[in-house]
Amino acid sequence: MASLNMKGPYLLNANSIDRTVESERIGNYALGHNNEDDKFIVNYVGRSDSDVKSRLLYWVDNSARPFFKYSFADSVKDAFEKECRNYHDFNPSDNDIHPDKPEGRTYRCPVCGQ
Repeated sequence: MASLNMKGPYLLNANSIDRTVESERIGNYALGHNNEDDKFIVNYVGRSDSDVKSRLLYWVDNSARPFFKYSFADSVKDAFEKECRNYHDFNPSDNDIHPDKPEGRTYRCPVCGQ
């Protein structure tokens, strides 16, 4: 069974993000909702190559999804590869395209090679 390997879920609001997520850290996140069995359903996966906290704060006013999960990454490459794996594992309904490579990098998706 696929796992996001992230902390949460937490309410997607500024107060919750400020309390739980450190600033200026590379990382990954998932946005979603809980189903009737209180299981987190992934609607969107993303990453930040510089500050996952500020990226999550952006979504507070730009998303109807009520919950988020997150994790930190040791490098931009690690964050990109995790985003790709999460994208392929969960096929989130709100991700329109495959994750983009980090700016100026030639990394390839570890799942499909894109």
